Amino acid sequence: MNSKRTLSTTIAYRLAAAFIVALSIYSCANMSRPGGGPRDVTPPQFVKSTPAPGALNVSKQRVEIEFDEIIQIESPGEKVIVSPPQKDMPEIRSSGRKVTVLLKDSLLPNTTYTIDFSNSIIDNNERNPLYSFAYSFSTGPKIDSLQVSGILLNASDLEPVTGMMVGLHSNLDDSAFQKLPLERIASTDELGHFTIRNVTPGKYRLFALKDLNRDYRFDNPSEEIAFFDSIVVPTADVKLHVDTLWKDSVTIDTIIEYNHTHFYPNDILLTSFNEGFQSQYLDKEERTDRRKISLYFKAPADSLPRLKPLNFEGDDWAILERSVHNDTLHYWIKDSLIYNMDTLLFAAEYLRTDTLRQLSLYNDTLKFIMKRRANKSAPKKEKKKETDSIEAPKIKFLQISPQASGRLDVYKSLGFSFAEPLQSYDRAKIHLEQKRDTLWIPIADSLFTFRQDSLALRNYALEYKWAPGETYRVTMDSIAFTNIYGLFTDTYTQEFKVKSLEDYSNLYLAITGPTEPAIVEILDSNDKPVRSAPVVDGGAEFMYLNPGTYYARLYIDRNGNGKYDTGNYTEKRQPEEVSYYPQPLELKANWDVEQEWDIYATPVDKQKPDKIKKNKPKQRARNY
Repeated sequence: MNSKRTLSTTIAYRLAAAFIVALSIYSCANMSRPGGGPRDVTPPQFVKSTPAPGALNVSKQRVEIEFDEIIQIESPGEKVIVSPPQKDMPEIRSSGRKVTVLLKDSLLPNTTYTIDFSNSIIDNNERNPLYSFAYSFSTGPKIDSLQVSGILLNASDLEPVTGMMVGLHSNLDDSAFQKLPLERIASTDELGHFTIRNVTPGKYRLFALKDLNRDYRFDNPSEEIAFFDSIVVPTADVKLHVDTLWKDSVTIDTIIEYNHTHFYPNDILLTSFNEGFQSQYLDKEERTDRRKISLYFKAPADSLPRLKPLNFEGDDWAILERSVHNDTLHYWIKDSLIYNMDTLLFAAEYLRTDTLRQLSLYNDTLKFIMKRRANKSAPKKEKKKETDSIEAPKIKFLQISPQASGRLDVYKSLGFSFAEPLQSYDRAKIHLEQKRDTLWIPIADSLFTFRQDSLALRNYALEYKWAPGETYRVTMDSIAFTNIYGLFTDTYTQEFKVKSLEDYSNLYLAITGPTEPAIVEILDSNDKPVRSAPVVDGGAEFMYLNPGTYYARLYIDRNGNGKYDTGNYTEKRQPEEVSYYPQPLELKANWDVEQEWDIYATPVDKQKPDKIKKNKPKQRARNY
């Protein structure tokens, strides 16, 4: 019995050992990264290529580049730029450690070609990008080596512009940008930087282009562009650099001297803009309410469309409510005989962009259908018994919607809106009172105003010089307002308190630098304007700001029209110059803040605070 137990035990040990060995072999066969140890943060490294970098007299259109590890290419159609620009998209593939580029356009004679990979090449495991990798060769006996570099920012908000084409023209005529493709190109990186490589000595004009139709020229007015006012002359300068190697903190080991080539210009600032061109056409027409038809145009317009009824008579059939730029139009139909019609037909005449991108008069027929919908979910009405009492129908009142409640800013008016346009209102039925201790003291009608918005016809404002920290009450008697359909309001009362001066912060910016009219905008954390004020006598003042963190932006109002204006290439007009105060402005309640601001003290590309930048380089997670 003892020998059997020993044998069984031995077999069990052997089976367990075999299982452990098998498990060990299986674990070794898996290609996962071992636990522990540092994470690989090294990008792929160039090993060799065919043709070799800088090769001369190249005639083959196929390029192979090998790296020291397995790689991938991210978004080659967007990130990889071939210069001179190619009409047919190159074929770019990765396989193992190699990248293959097949140029489909015929190679030009005596030309230096550059394939700029930007940060598209990444390693297979950790996706570490190889930044600023570019490869070049020449079809002639020499290779061009000059460079032009700089940064591209959005003109209106100084955001770095990523992935926009920047290029050179040796043809210095103004029309070359619109008629001929760019000759040498590059793409801006995630910080807006660009470097146009392998440039021939000469004189150039410099442009940036958001090329929508891939023809490398500015022939579409809706494309975003930038242009440099001065002629660019690329140069190079070789300078002696000295590096010192130290044995320790006090003892020098070796001094290394070497020559380094600097390329100029290397600090060009371009600001991109859109000329504001938008194709004008009727985007949508609808009738969601029986009493209203709506037209939505794709772009702002200086004129209104003309509508002629086709299936009813009448000229004064509607009240028009329009947006500031006439791109949204609501026609409120006044006559019940008209709005009760299920179908309304109109002959419309409006301006539309034609094939030559010019506004021309267009004739259209518009049909508005309002289908009668049966309410299947409504419960069936039960037949009333003779003994049931007859209920009086409820009176439907016109609703008043306040646009502010609770605490009102001291500088704001008290707003109201109505669902439909008003036919009339009785000013004598609107009362304003101020609370003194426990009593409500009437305010004379002559001291406050009640007015209609000039565009948003359903909006009204009660304006008064509010006393900070005081409580007010507005009362509107019944039948104070009547809409165009005969509906009137019930009695309305709203009580509110005005903020005290201690709730606010006041800001004064003492500004140096501008020599022309300028406007300052106070911005929130989303880079959106909160308030604006002109620069007067070297400063801009902002009273009654709510406590919080703000930012400031200034633009030079060259034409003095009080608004920011974009550029125009045909007129050789740059967009209006923009500056940011480089730090956040922390405002606390009951504070008066005065801040000096020299708009040229900080370089333009360093001005905009990082916290409100939308275009920020993505930070890759590092797992150690």
